[in-house]
Amino acid sequence: MYLHYVFDLWAGWWRKRRAHGDVIIVRFADDFTVGFEHRQDAERFRDELRERFAKFGLELHPDKTQLIEFGRFAAANRAKRGLGKPGTFDFLGFTHICAESKNEGRFWVRRITVSKRMRAKLAEVKAETRRRAQQPIPEQGRWLASVVRGHMAYYAVPGNLKAVRAFRDQVIRHWLNALRRRSQKGRRLTWARMNRIHKRWLPPARVMHPFPKQRLAATYPR
Repeated sequence: MYLHYVFDLWAGWWRKRRAHGDVIIVRFADDFTVGFEHRQDAERFRDELRERFAKFGLELHPDKTQLIEFGRFAAANRAKRGLGKPGTFDFLGFTHICAESKNEGRFWVRRITVSKRMRAKLAEVKAETRRRAQQPIPEQGRWLASVVRGHMAYYAVPGNLKAVRAFRDQVIRHWLNALRRRSQKGRRLTWARMNRIHKRWLPPARVMHPFPKQRLAATYPR
């Protein structure tokens, strides 16, 4: 509510009155990213936003605030100037990367899970699996299935399947270690048996949010 007045309304006014090119603004809670057609607009917006925030006792996060060259032509333009690949940025749990599709060579924004976020979540899962170690396997399985499904519901986007699989694999390892620790007999639990257990309870890793072209594709009988 506060940022709606401090940021949203002001940014909308700035885009109409100050910008010389296209401006795209995306905000969720107190995180936002802004895209500009021209670098001069980006620099001016950043400087004037600092002044705007200062009036309300706010400031931009010094570590998270960065100005990067990004988009469809970023890689080619940087190559002409003898520079390296475009930078990346983290937003809403994803690292955003300038990429090209393998089949068509077209530009697309690839999103992969922020590694720090994944490590933090896996640490929570590890602690909770140990706490639940004495529960029956079906009860543990239902809980871990909900964890994996919840993770995929957010992170299973095109280009991020490798990270989703890595998350699921690590959940299985934590589960195996917790089962082995709960009794001497549990130490006999082999990977062969664990494979049967996790296949019984955990959903397989797959893309949950395909590209619109695939998601909305429809065929009609002739």
